[in-house]
Amino acid sequence: MKLMKYSLIGLFLLTIDVLSQDQNFYIFLSFGQSNMEGQGIIAEHDKTVDARFQVMEAVTCSNLRRTMGKWYTAVPPLCRCYTGLSPTDYFGRTMVDSLPSNIKIGVVNVSVAGCKIELFDKDNYQSYASTAASWMKNIIAEYGGNPYGRLVEIAKLAQKDGIIKGILLHQGESNTGDNQWPSKVKKIYNNLIADLELDPAKVPLLAGEVVHADQGGVCASMNSIIAKLPQTIPNSYVISSSGCKDTTDNLHFSSEGYRELGKRYATKMLSLLKKSLTSIQSHGSEIGTDYKLEQNYPNPFNPVTKIKYSIPSFVETSYPEKSGQVMTSLRLYDILGKEVAVLVNENQSPGNHEIMFDGSNLASGIYFYKLLSGEYAQTRKFVLIK
Repeated sequence: MKLMKYSLIGLFLLTIDVLSQDQNFYIFLSFGQSNMEGQGIIAEHDKTVDARFQVMEAVTCSNLRRTMGKWYTAVPPLCRCYTGLSPTDYFGRTMVDSLPSNIKIGVVNVSVAGCKIELFDKDNYQSYASTAASWMKNIIAEYGGNPYGRLVEIAKLAQKDGIIKGILLHQGESNTGDNQWPSKVKKIYNNLIADLELDPAKVPLLAGEVVHADQGGVCASMNSIIAKLPQTIPNSYVISSSGCKDTTDNLHFSSEGYRELGKRYATKMLSLLKKSLTSIQSHGSEIGTDYKLEQNYPNPFNPVTKIKYSIPSFVETSYPEKSGQVMTSLRLYDILGKEVAVLVNENQSPGNHEIMFDGSNLASGIYFYKLLSGEYAQTRKFVLIK
């Protein structure tokens, strides 16, 4: 019996650790209405894309030979099967052109033409969707009837491969004149932060202006409301659309306008990343090098084992009011990736930490324990034998 157990252990230890994350894979979530979907004509030169820029599909597109939940080189369209050029296209291109060659960029885009921001309110979207026009209901159906839910679903898959670094929003035309828009966006942002277990201090929200008054934008008055977003969400920033060319409907940007707007999103994001990149370079290492998650001891064990980990003193504080503490979680997963225990989930100070884990309530087998602290993530395996 023991021989069989150890044979299985040897087999499982050869499997790929699906819970590991690439610290050099920066992921950005995009959502909104038609301008974030992308209405621009895709030119031939737009189809040449660096493989370091990836998109995870939020729907399956047979015409593009793409499957929902899989990564592909980010050749447009990046939203759904028949959408056009969008701000995410030249956001990603500018990012990979500006960052070191070991950094990859990934985007997830869930957007619905014509929708109000209420469609992304996970508590009230159904009442809004029920009154939508039939063509919008068809789009909503592509996301399983719940665009916010699909965004979170795909984002969680993306998190297995990389680190979410920011959220991009372009929406507002359908909420023109709605002074409650900033608070509605705040609720959605807070929900994303909670549902994806993100640190709001490290995941900014970038919101683009609608077509500007200088282009004759029919919804340009909404920009004065969008401008108030940073008063509601501290880590949010407004991306100017001034000078970004639009089409004859004065509602949608032209391809030229999307390219420029996407570059502006990237310029702001790069400026926000600059501080952390400077911190990395000053320490002569990549994020996480001075973190440490040790192998548990004893291993295999029955039923108690010790897990040690370290948080470096140079890591940026997640919450200044916590005197340098960093949001840290240590979670346990079974061989199928199902979470079976939360060992740590709190703000912790830099330094060495250890916990004793008692596996009395678990069955024998292979398990994974995963540390998330600041922007660092590492996973190790252990074996419980009874």
